Amino acid sequence: MTDTYNTTSSVMVAADLINEMIPPLKSNDSVKKALNWMDAFRITQLPIVDDNAYKGIITEDMLYEINNPDATIAAIEPFYEDVFVGEDQHFYDVMRLATDHNLRIIAVVDTTNLFVGVITVRDTLAAFARTFANQSAGAIIVMSMNYRDYSLSHISRLIEENNTKILSSYVDTDPYDTNLIKLTLKLDKTELTPILATLERFEYRVIAKFQENPDADIQKERLDMFFRYFDI
Repeated sequence: MTDTYNTTSSVMVAADLINEMIPPLKSNDSVKKALNWMDAFRITQLPIVDDNAYKGIITEDMLYEINNPDATIAAIEPFYEDVFVGEDQHFYDVMRLATDHNLRIIAVVDTTNLFVGVITVRDTLAAFARTFANQSAGAIIVMSMNYRDYSLSHISRLIEENNTKILSSYVDTDPYDTNLIKLTLKLDKTELTPILATLERFEYRVIAKFQENPDADIQKERLDMFFRYFDI
């Protein structure tokens, strides 16, 4: 489940996030070649593509199960052949698929289902972070709640009572508990103390917060924390 609320007009789609540096493997490539590519690109998953058709994803663990580095990967049955996005799908869809299937890459196909390229989850989260960062100064909070308790209108009203507005929001299912959702909010203020107190008073649980700092090194540290929070 994914829901978004955004006051900006720009929309980043899958085609904008394709990582041109990561090539697909072919079924007749060797295990050694696949492992070397994974090491070179610091990634543990790669797509398999034959004649421009996406065949699925192969993982580092699957390759290590084959003791012969000269063997081809044709003997390995790739996973997630039906997990991909179209070129015009929103980058939130990429995040949802990656979370649902515990993937580090997502394949992109065109309207005829031919392989176009691959997106890494880290690139997607970087785009997600830039979407927040490119708006006016403010903080980010992440809330956890039962789906039945989710009401963006109620949460917005509580936040606006503290003279603060929601600039963007992102809702996704908690990968560890499908009864829970995570709500990420970008606010137009950096002072969170009264907002957190209000949310706590109404029994909303804030599990993470990121307050903007003008220092570039601290901003990088906060972004790295953001990535670690999403286990990237």
